[in-house]
Amino acid sequence: MNNIQLFNTDVSRRAFLGRAGLGTMGLASLLQAADRPQIDKWPGVLAQLHHKPKIKRVIHLCMAGGASHLETLDYKPKLREMHGKPMPKSITEGQPIAQLQGKRNNLTCLGPQHDFEKFGKSGQHICKLFPHIGSVADELAIIRSMTTDAINHDPAHTLMNTGTTISGRPSMGSWMLYGLGSETENLPGYCVLISRGGGQDQPVAARQWHAGFLPSRFQGVQLRGKGNPVLYVKRPDGVDVNRQRDVVDAVQQLNQLQDAEVNDPEITTRISQYEMAFRMQMSVPELVDISKEPKQVLDLYGAKPGDGSFASNCLLARRLAERGVRFIQLYHRGWDHHGNIKGAMQTSAKLVDQGCAALIKDLKRTGLWDDTLILWGGEFGRTPMAQGSGRDHHIKGFSSWFAGGGIKGGTSYGATDDFGYNAVKDIVHVNDLHATILHLMGIDHEKLTYQFQGRDFRLTDVHGKVLKPILA
Repeated sequence: MNNIQLFNTDVSRRAFLGRAGLGTMGLASLLQAADRPQIDKWPGVLAQLHHKPKIKRVIHLCMAGGASHLETLDYKPKLREMHGKPMPKSITEGQPIAQLQGKRNNLTCLGPQHDFEKFGKSGQHICKLFPHIGSVADELAIIRSMTTDAINHDPAHTLMNTGTTISGRPSMGSWMLYGLGSETENLPGYCVLISRGGGQDQPVAARQWHAGFLPSRFQGVQLRGKGNPVLYVKRPDGVDVNRQRDVVDAVQQLNQLQDAEVNDPEITTRISQYEMAFRMQMSVPELVDISKEPKQVLDLYGAKPGDGSFASNCLLARRLAERGVRFIQLYHRGWDHHGNIKGAMQTSAKLVDQGCAALIKDLKRTGLWDDTLILWGGEFGRTPMAQGSGRDHHIKGFSSWFAGGGIKGGTSYGATDDFGYNAVKDIVHVNDLHATILHLMGIDHEKLTYQFQGRDFRLTDVHGKVLKPILA
């Protein structure tokens, strides 16, 4: 490029000074001292929503490991009658079975290990292990015909989060931030919390809340329930806020210089995230300090400050929601019950039951209920066939529930067969969940796209239908 071409391009003041060799760093610092970089708040790519939204935010309660629909939400008296008897081959023939694959000729029925009860005016069938969730049964739309494509944990989580089993695609929280932006300036727009207990702890990879091929500013941020909520969120000893502000400003100016040279979107992300990190040092400690909540609220959840429990994370989810966080995920790692499902389900249910119901009641109390959506469920279900004293992975039929803004409470949708094996009525795929969530956000799932490697991608890929019967 010659000098004439150089001056005919759009060159910033700092880029010109750098190329002219006039002490770039020193002069740029002086010239920009009064022009401190601010957060480039992303407004969302959708200048106008496709239709009127019902909700502003989503709280996804992830029962990681695969909660058994047969001991939670899907009442199967016929399976109980068949307990210990051979599973009819007509049901399992040619079907994918995980670790039971080599035992096709010796598959026996494992009846529900706990009783069910009808809850609420709607008479929703829910396992007795979940009396608190039962107390809000009239707020739930229970889906009993879920299906997925992946029979192992990691790809099933990937499908639940990104709409495909192919790693590297954006998570649904990232899609929502990309499309709608965030309502908060002092916290990430997409936050993740993890708890454990009750069963085998299957790992949950951080790429489940990654931005994929979207700019990295849209990825989720994990908050920890114990210790520092975010690594390195505290200032080092001897460093006050003014000294750190100076360091951040200097780094930002260097980033801006590089951005002027190469125009890389990831540098813009880095600039905004440095500023976000600085602000989080003030906002995050206040956020996670639930000790200031009234005693009756702590008792409602069964939460104890700093214990890292699912109950405390549910309370944190409400606090995140009222501070403008767009997408909140709570993983509870404790549902992989290959053995002793009877005893393990008691433990897992006790760890999550009260917190889930308390979140619903608290959102109502604080005025957030009407514009918040809650989704509860695992990455798949469990087999109606016995795996010793437990159940194996199952993808042909399982259960989830929706509650909150835009949802018709006290309803059931879909059904599995008498054994809880195949979804047979109003079958719902994971992509249909995503289409429904986006619809409630005011987004047509077929129109929120991002071009990558020559193709327009979307969260629902080439699938997905909105579950209109469960909508208010």
